[in-house]
Amino acid sequence: MLYLIGLGLGDVTDITVKGLETVRKCEKVFLEAYTSLLLNSELDTLEKYYKKEITIADREMVESQSELILDPAAAQDVAFLVVGDPLGATTHTDIILRAIEKGISYRVIHNASIMNAVASTGLQLYNFGDTVSICFWKENWKPTSFVDKIIKNLRNGLHVLCLLDIRVKEIDWSKMVRGKKVYEPPQFMSVNTAVEQILEIIKDREKEDREFLNEDSLCVGIARLGTDGQVIKSGTLKRIATEDFGKPLHSLCIVGKLHPLEGDMLRHFAVDKSDIPVE
Repeated sequence: MLYLIGLGLGDVTDITVKGLETVRKCEKVFLEAYTSLLLNSELDTLEKYYKKEITIADREMVESQSELILDPAAAQDVAFLVVGDPLGATTHTDIILRAIEKGISYRVIHNASIMNAVASTGLQLYNFGDTVSICFWKENWKPTSFVDKIIKNLRNGLHVLCLLDIRVKEIDWSKMVRGKKVYEPPQFMSVNTAVEQILEIIKDREKEDREFLNEDSLCVGIARLGTDGQVIKSGTLKRIATEDFGKPLHSLCIVGKLHPLEGDMLRHFAVDKSDIPVE
């Protein structure tokens, strides 16, 4: 049996009771470690709390060597641990499909993720449109299509959750030597970088686009959501661009049409309350 188990957002104790009981009965335990990170909990902390040896499953293992996870699950109970909720990334749907192809039974044990915990901002979940991913720009690669998706949501009055890039154990192709893989240092996109990229794109857009998204558009910057040290700040894109959000992980919301209660909550988190309109 393959168990996909959500760990939540905060630390080692955020796993559900059902999830913990399942981990402890499994013969093998893998921790997916590239779509997100469990803050405040190192590997040895997890192993001590779960009372299990844990194998780190990086992108290469999960996407190219999934048999290392799936083959044991044909005869044993195997836990695949995912920060947040197990089905918050398409990669994990893929591993379920591969298990089905191999005739391996599976079970999902859910937990909190950014997709529902974003309601901590005061923005109501049913007022969100499509989620957007923002990736790091490179010198010769600066994708802009995510802004089109943001604007499409805003035209419909919907808020937009922006998931910010995490680059862990990414191959540095420019430094490959004799077939030996060289990895880039870990990178975690900040709210500030995400806002800077949005403003850089929008300044060259047509007026009809800038009516919906501009430097005075409301947004909410989020850091370390679900932890004791979480930070939530609301304000215009221009104002949030210069705010300090501290250590990763960060997320960003672009605000659509506000319900009065949402406005009240955003004023609570506002850097400057004058940024938030009063209905």
